[in-house]
Amino acid sequence: MPLVLVVVLGVGGFAAWKNEWFSGNGESVSFGKDVPAAVGSDDPKPGGSSPAAPAPPTGDPDVSLPVGPKSDFKQTAKLDDGTIIAKTRLAGAKSGFEGDVWVWTPKEYGEKEYEKSAFPVLIALPGGNGFPANYWADRSLGLQKAVSEGVRAGTSLPFILVMPVLNPDNKYYYDGADIPGRPKMGTWLAEDIPDFARANFRTYKSRDGWAFMGSSSGAFVGMKQVLQHPDRFKAVIASGGEIVPDSPLWKGHQAEMDANDPEKLAKKLIDANGPEVYINFQVGTKETGKDRMLQFQREYGKGPVKITIRDIQNGEHNGWHYVRGMKEGSLEWISKVLKGPKPEAG
Repeated sequence: MPLVLVVVLGVGGFAAWKNEWFSGNGESVSFGKDVPAAVGSDDPKPGGSSPAAPAPPTGDPDVSLPVGPKSDFKQTAKLDDGTIIAKTRLAGAKSGFEGDVWVWTPKEYGEKEYEKSAFPVLIALPGGNGFPANYWADRSLGLQKAVSEGVRAGTSLPFILVMPVLNPDNKYYYDGADIPGRPKMGTWLAEDIPDFARANFRTYKSRDGWAFMGSSSGAFVGMKQVLQHPDRFKAVIASGGEIVPDSPLWKGHQAEMDANDPEKLAKKLIDANGPEVYINFQVGTKETGKDRMLQFQREYGKGPVKITIRDIQNGEHNGWHYVRGMKEGSLEWISKVLKGPKPEAG
């Protein structure tokens, strides 16, 4: 009898706790008051006039204020610290692809002392099909909590996490590339997603505030994007990832596939002597793939291509263990590479 009672109370307690997670889901979310509304927006405006212009950033010409139009965000989860994960639908102006994007901002983003500061953006890519959802937007994996705890511990920057869908369907992998005749997923990730972030958030103009993280197929795409666009992105945390493009859709398009091959891209960057990019591989000691990472590091970890490998003890090929690796050192690593916000004195 006591055991049954404990079980019943435990289930009830868990249900109440879980209900708190979902409190407010589906409701509109605003991540800031400094985002210009879309033309024709019926959002309320103080005094019936246009919104007040945001205060200009001070001290750092690299700060980019939101340019709008603002997206329509709906809450999908609430964290214990009150921060929100929200989703919007984005029609990519440059790729022509339309898909879902999830966003999380740290609590510092809404604090007064940071209101004129930019924040670094970490584009988080899932493995698997990466469609129709991005599993990094699931609070149970703990990515957002890891960032928040790192900020409090002084080991992580307060990143804006942008979590787009990786593929346009569940049937194929598109290698985060513009495969001829297919949806332009390379342009979606390299241009539309950063443009979306700049429209809605205080970001940095330079690549010093832009990076990727990803697991499995998402790790490959993140690394490939950084090597392909070193003028836009500076670093990547690539967990349990692949090294070469392997989409079956490349058949008949060898030249285009070569242009999306990290090995060829790294060699090109080395031959050009920069700019510098930073790759942090994460691999669990209970998964395969480290040999490929070591080989890539031996061949291409030179000159402007800076490569480190982090072992996750007893780690397997899953998001929970990759987040643990990030907490154990990878978040601190990428935080030393990128630029962080500066609070205003006073």
